[in-house]
Amino acid sequence: MRLRITHTTTYRYEPAATGVIQVLRMTPGSHDGQYVAEWQIDVSGDTRLDMHYDAFGNVTHVLTMGPTADLTITAEGLIDTTDTGGVLKGTDERFPPQLFLRSSELTEPAAPIVALARQLRADAGDDVIGFLHALMMRINEHMTFDDDPTHSGTTAAEAFTLKRGVCQDYAHVFIAGARAGGVPARFVSGHFLRADGVVRQAAGHAWAEAHVPSLGWVGFDPANAICTTDAHARVAIGLDYLGAAPVRGTRYGGGLETLSVTVDVDQAGPSRQFQSQSQ
Repeated sequence: MRLRITHTTTYRYEPAATGVIQVLRMTPGSHDGQYVAEWQIDVSGDTRLDMHYDAFGNVTHVLTMGPTADLTITAEGLIDTTDTGGVLKGTDERFPPQLFLRSSELTEPAAPIVALARQLRADAGDDVIGFLHALMMRINEHMTFDDDPTHSGTTAAEAFTLKRGVCQDYAHVFIAGARAGGVPARFVSGHFLRADGVVRQAAGHAWAEAHVPSLGWVGFDPANAICTTDAHARVAIGLDYLGAAPVRGTRYGGGLETLSVTVDVDQAGPSRQFQSQSQ
């Protein structure tokens, strides 16, 4: 299908900031099942954008701006997707899967997550994909979607204890559990076309990818209890949210900072037919 996506982030500073530096990971890439037909980033004011690729291969823009009271960043475009059953192919993999066994502060597993993962892994035996599906379903059953009690710095352990959180928290818990079960896993930021017809969303989406020996990387969306489909548009990856966040940075001077985010994800016209990116 063809997805039309508009992701707008607005900062307001009272009084004005004397300078702003932001790192943007808002540009998706093409691979099997995903073709970026159109994409652009617009920034308000007199701004400089420097593009490069980070260590994980994410397209990254560094934004620098002088004195400002308002900053609006809009990323938008068209992405053609096809359903690959969650299996990821055709990406630029810069590290071996074992790197993603490494824990991080946001994905450090608490004892209850470790116990759950070991139980499910023992039940699944050599069936890695079965273990991951069981882990996804148990997390979805254990947690309730709620954007009130958590924030960008909430850890997997905290969210699991609260039994509540947003898609980022579900992904962190899944990643912690997968790694505790000996399966490499990583965080994915992106966008999701909701099945209920809601176009305007308060934030982007997040899920996880786990490495299955017989398949490679497979996407798991524990917040929706599904593997990734053509409703998912993949943007960036990292060990956790901090490595794949759409916007991260700092400001100099200024007082109160107000942040607002809107994301529109809708189905556009017919998608073009595109060839596999793998060789």
